[in-house]
Amino acid sequence: MSAKYAFSQGLKELRFLFCHTSAHSEATRSFLKRAYPTMKKNNPYIPILMREAAGTEPRVYARYALGKEKFEMLNGLSDKEIEEKVTSLVKTV
Repeated sequence: MSAKYAFSQGLKELRFLFCHTSAHSEATRSFLKRAYPTMKKNNPYIPILMREAAGTEPRVYARYALGKEKFEMLNGLSDKEIEEKVTSLVKTV
């Protein structure tokens, strides 16, 4: 699992947005509880932000060098599908 979360050199920030109470963000909250410690341990100098706001659709943003940014919607995905989306974002240059 740790190799999945070895972020690419070009990644500058990983940001999760989700609702702290709604059912549609449950898988995102579960994923973060499970995976955040490993991601942070393997990438101590890259900010991993968690933004909670009522009614927010779950999504993840990856900011790269030179201001380039990509995002993925996480609504309706399982924990495993979220892991795949995040892995693809952190491996992108």
